[in-house]
Amino acid sequence: MAGQGRIAAVLGPTNTGKTHYAIDRMLGHRTGIIGLPLRLLAREVYDKIVAIRGPSVVALVTGEERIVPPRTQYWVCTVEAMPEGMGPDFLAIDEIQLCADPERGHVFTDRLLRARGLNETLFLGSDTMRSMIANLVPGVEFMRRERMSQLTYSGSKKISRMPPRSAIVGFSVDNVYAIAELIRRQKGGAAVVMGALSPRTRNAQVALYQNGDVDYLVATDAIGMGLNLDIDHVAFSSLIKFDGRRMRHLAPNELAQIAGRAGRGMANGTFGVTGEAPPLDDEVAEAIMDHRFTPVRHLQWRNSALNFATPDTLIAALEEPPRIEGLHRARDADDLIALRALSADAEVRARASGPEAVRLLWDVCRIPDFRGISHAEHASLLTQIYAYLHQSGRVPDDWLATHIRRIDRVDGDIDTLSKRLAFIRTWTYVAQRKGWVRDESHWRGETRAVEDRLSDALHERLTQRFVDRRTSVLLRRLKQKEALLAEVSDTGEVTVEGEFVGRLEGFRFRQDAQASGEEAKTLAKAAMQALAPHFHLRADKFYNAPDTEIDFTDQGGLMWGEQAVGKLVAGPEALKPQVEVFVDDEAGPEVAQKVQRRLQHFMDRKIAALFEPLLAMSRDETLNGLARGFAFQMVEGLGIIPRQQVAEEVKQLDQEARGALRKHGIRFGQFTIFMPLLLKPAPTRLRLVLWSLAKGLQEFPDAPPPGLVTVPTDTAAPEGYATMSGYRTAGQRAIRIDMLERLADMLRGEDSRGGFEAKADMLSITGMTLEQFADLMEGLGYKAAKGEREKVRHAPDETPQVVDDSAVTAEPSEPAVEGATPDGTPEKLESEETTAGLTTEEVLAEVAPEETSPVAEATPEAPADIPDQPAEETAPDLEVFFTFTWGGNRSRRGGEQQGRGARGRREDGQPQGQGKPKGGKPRGPKGKGGKGRRDEGPKSFQSRPPKKEKAIDPDNPFAAALKGLKTD
Repeated sequence: MAGQGRIAAVLGPTNTGKTHYAIDRMLGHRTGIIGLPLRLLAREVYDKIVAIRGPSVVALVTGEERIVPPRTQYWVCTVEAMPEGMGPDFLAIDEIQLCADPERGHVFTDRLLRARGLNETLFLGSDTMRSMIANLVPGVEFMRRERMSQLTYSGSKKISRMPPRSAIVGFSVDNVYAIAELIRRQKGGAAVVMGALSPRTRNAQVALYQNGDVDYLVATDAIGMGLNLDIDHVAFSSLIKFDGRRMRHLAPNELAQIAGRAGRGMANGTFGVTGEAPPLDDEVAEAIMDHRFTPVRHLQWRNSALNFATPDTLIAALEEPPRIEGLHRARDADDLIALRALSADAEVRARASGPEAVRLLWDVCRIPDFRGISHAEHASLLTQIYAYLHQSGRVPDDWLATHIRRIDRVDGDIDTLSKRLAFIRTWTYVAQRKGWVRDESHWRGETRAVEDRLSDALHERLTQRFVDRRTSVLLRRLKQKEALLAEVSDTGEVTVEGEFVGRLEGFRFRQDAQASGEEAKTLAKAAMQALAPHFHLRADKFYNAPDTEIDFTDQGGLMWGEQAVGKLVAGPEALKPQVEVFVDDEAGPEVAQKVQRRLQHFMDRKIAALFEPLLAMSRDETLNGLARGFAFQMVEGLGIIPRQQVAEEVKQLDQEARGALRKHGIRFGQFTIFMPLLLKPAPTRLRLVLWSLAKGLQEFPDAPPPGLVTVPTDTAAPEGYATMSGYRTAGQRAIRIDMLERLADMLRGEDSRGGFEAKADMLSITGMTLEQFADLMEGLGYKAAKGEREKVRHAPDETPQVVDDSAVTAEPSEPAVEGATPDGTPEKLESEETTAGLTTEEVLAEVAPEETSPVAEATPEAPADIPDQPAEETAPDLEVFFTFTWGGNRSRRGGEQQGRGARGRREDGQPQGQGKPKGGKPRGPKGKGGKGRRDEGPKSFQSRPPKKEKAIDPDNPFAAALKGLKTD
């Protein structure tokens, strides 16, 4: 392109507006061409010119993209794709300092030496090219442009401390991905820009950054080539790069080219290092800030006067050394390496027999190795393409379609999609070559569509992996200082601006557990700002909620539905616990106070309802003296007190006091003083919680399952647990205290001195086997003697004795209304305290026949019609039985103090341990005139003589009913 127009070199650092100046100059001419270093930058400039002049007069030509309208006036191209021989009015080459690049420098040098516009030619680039341009381009004018903003070195910073609107530069794909992943975890996400990305993917990633969706950009040195982004800070993660042949340190001018992306327009910028990159030397940092660099002394050059006679002459022309001072022959490029490989193939050499065939071979060899697999693999593909083009002048449609179809898939990860994009670029390049395919328009559209689909999929994967869109959106809205919109679903899921941020559990926000670092802080800040009105609305709803929606747990927690809203803490009294609410501080004191009042009202009402008899007794002003003091002890014991614990107080209560207490439902049992209404499951569950709070337990024991007469003894439970549960420990099991009183009533009529066996109703009331009942009796202070005996057999003609099923559920006999206690003190026993009806729930196990009574099964004997044969001797059928006698000592198995045991009667009918011995003298202690009563252990039950029945008042209906019961 020769011409006589103006030639100017517009030189200066980055951010001087050189490219913008060139676009303005080109649009001032009728036609023009501008060559740019990157496909990405070419697309950016193309879009700008189209926005000014429209798409009908602007062409875009790159290796893989070709948009050429019929009335094209302005051509935007990569430097390698610039058309030759067009004679435009204006021509410009951007980033002319790339003449020194080892890989592509020879192309830029060729344009510097030969490309000209008819009216005007501009070379844009760094000041370092001034001397070389002056030496190689006669009559050139120089224009110096100063940077519009200041660039400052800020030293080293950790990535976690990187300021917003920063670009972190890496020099390998792995390095870029690792940095982007780190930023996503700590900062919410980053956009990724690399030269290998398609323009569509790159533009989508840049849009994430430019729109403020993310505040960080991770890129290769591709951003140094004219990409105009709003970057405030550039940080180098490394100062070494692989240049295609070896690892080398970046020169100061290369660092400056990248660092200069910071600070656009009039905004100042900073640069520094991060990660493993060492701090810059002071001289290097100052050179970058002052834009002072060593001038370029050598340019890369390759002969452009090619000889296409034979492959060998073409290779020789490409290897020819330069004859101009300052030019160095470029190292072998990929196209020359491919030409040598194909020329060594006999079939290719045979086809390349003339200049046109050699020119075609050279065009094929210039297909870039986008795939980067290996030189041999690339050469093999080029060989096939050359064979098709030489033989038929076209690449076969079916062969091309097969290769494209293999690539047209959007599944896979980032690396897989990146490889497919590299592969499709090969076929995009082939489709863009004029005359290489049958239907150029079709295949250009087809390859472009596949590239777009792959680009979109890659952008999606990059965003999924390296961008936490949720955090980026919330950060942007927080910066805008606008009110955030939060929504809380029925299940408690919280979304802010449509992004899930966590859950609202009651009045506490639980942010997404997957968030960490800066992301977690952002979520918490955004959620608390947006949830403020929701806390108040929820508090109002909770305050007006019915008690049926609120409950307490066995561990003292307070629940609203399935959400924890507080917990119980110990108060001044056991029946007056306090409430501690679970409300975030950000909800405010007003919300916390409202929740606290509602929970306190709930607990006060719950205690008042479940412990109504106990509270009513505590407020009864008619109780006085010993009765009032005893009532106070019952309140402290939450309605249950072991009898031996208040034995003296019980003795001191007169009948009037006892009657006053009985009116409030107190039952004076042989083992326990209790309120039967408080043994129900609901009061028992609450009593255990209140007792655990008063005791200061860290872990509250659970209430026994409802409906069980006996439960296994929990040896690990705290002292007093069995009593508060409504049970009394006896051996390996604990028995419910009301059932124990019924059992005690049955035992009164037994001979505990001479010994007795368990009756069926004793076993049924406890729901135990004979072995378990023996252990229970030992736990109550009895001795259990185990024995075996032969079962009673009946004759065949005898009617088997039938055990009446009603015995299992029959009411125990009513004890004497008055009688002597084991220690001789008269005591009145109430029938309603010992003869409560046995419910179906309490009969939990049927009694085996051999364990219930001496009544044995009727066993048929040998047949009677063969008397002459001796009966066959068989082993006797044995049964196990236990004989119980009063042991007179406390159980060694029970975890708590045991009650009184049973004492039998003497043969003369007097209670054991009472009356006079022979000789008429009272018995004294052992060793002093006779056998004394045992001193250790609780006193036993007494087997009393029958009392004379009192006369029944016929006018008293209660007396008549009592007589009827006794008769039954």
